[in-house]
Amino acid sequence: MTEVPEPLAAHLRRELGAWPPTGGLTTAVGEARTQPGWDGRVRPVAGLRTPEGTIVSGADSDEGLAEVVFRWATEPAALEPLGEWRPADDPALPDWLRPFGGDVLAVFDDNGAYLAGVGLKRHDDFVWEIAVGTEPAARGKGLARRLVATAARAVLDAGRVPTYLHDLTNHASAHVAEAAGFPDRGWGYLAPA
Repeated sequence: MTEVPEPLAAHLRRELGAWPPTGGLTTAVGEARTQPGWDGRVRPVAGLRTPEGTIVSGADSDEGLAEVVFRWATEPAALEPLGEWRPADDPALPDWLRPFGGDVLAVFDDNGAYLAGVGLKRHDDFVWEIAVGTEPAARGKGLARRLVATAARAVLDAGRVPTYLHDLTNHASAHVAEAAGFPDRGWGYLAPA
């Protein structure tokens, strides 16, 4: 069984209502299923599939749930830090970063134009999820992986565990995660399709 840092285990107990998986399918109801999440929305069903089993919270099966890759890190890659922290409502930032609230990490070109950024989904006192986006013209330059590693160190410094989710077929995002120090442990996050 994969050793999980206690803050991540505490988050999963809150999120799913049970941890660790005990083989097969376990159904439970986590505290988080009835409360607003990082963006103020209530998500009544969620789950996590690991090599050791699946836990689904708020439903009696995993049917009708879509899966994305769930990654977490305790030692981000030793990449050179990049970006500056700015309030999410900074007018220089793109609209997609605004819902994250708090500060977001971004990099700009020499003329002040946005190139790439990271928002943090502050799920609870245990886990903050990293979301990254890069402008098409700035892709392939290593900005996303450096931003993700920089943000992951900040999340760890704040006493939380950084997580990173991506679509199963998003190979570019998978590459960013690997390069930033988020290994694929064979875990999948389950949410309504």
